[in-house]
Amino acid sequence: MARGRIGISAEGQGGARPARAFFAFFATLAVALLSVAGDGNAQNPLNPATPEGTIKAQHGDWQLVCKPPAPGSKLETCALVQSVTAEDRNNVGLTVYFQKFSSGERVIRVFAPLGVLLPPGLGLKIDDKDVGTAPFLRCNQFSCYAQVVAEDKLIDLLKTGKNAIFVIFQTQEAGIGIPISLAGFGQALAALK
Repeated sequence: MARGRIGISAEGQGGARPARAFFAFFATLAVALLSVAGDGNAQNPLNPATPEGTIKAQHGDWQLVCKPPAPGSKLETCALVQSVTAEDRNNVGLTVYFQKFSSGERVIRVFAPLGVLLPPGLGLKIDDKDVGTAPFLRCNQFSCYAQVVAEDKLIDLLKTGKNAIFVIFQTQEAGIGIPISLAGFGQALAALK
């Protein structure tokens, strides 16, 4: 997300509250997509045949969620997950997850609700500093998602920052800023294998 600058008027930046009802759905969605390296061909997370993830640890506001190894692999597939809704809009929420692949590549994937305006992409601010934007890659029947490779500079900002605000647009004129807590991200990252 280090590329590009965003100049927006973000609404709803007053805060977010954990969304337990949304978390169950979005965490299931995120876990179902963990094995998808970016092609977006995910199974329906409400399908009982989809393997469910297990919350292995809680680090601040981040959960370490893992699912059993894929066929032919000996390692679980794990990600750091956090879900929130905008304080002033209960129907607008995000799920952010961070995954490290065996190749060493680190990816941040952010799931936004259907109806998000795609061309502006997903904006990111960390501690009120514009970090950049990322395009939405794909929408399925549950959500739309943006994904970026997390380079060292971005990871350092996430580890040392206090708050991140992801910005989505539902109209061309107004962005909705949804705060994500960075509390515990550094510890959670150290626990991610």
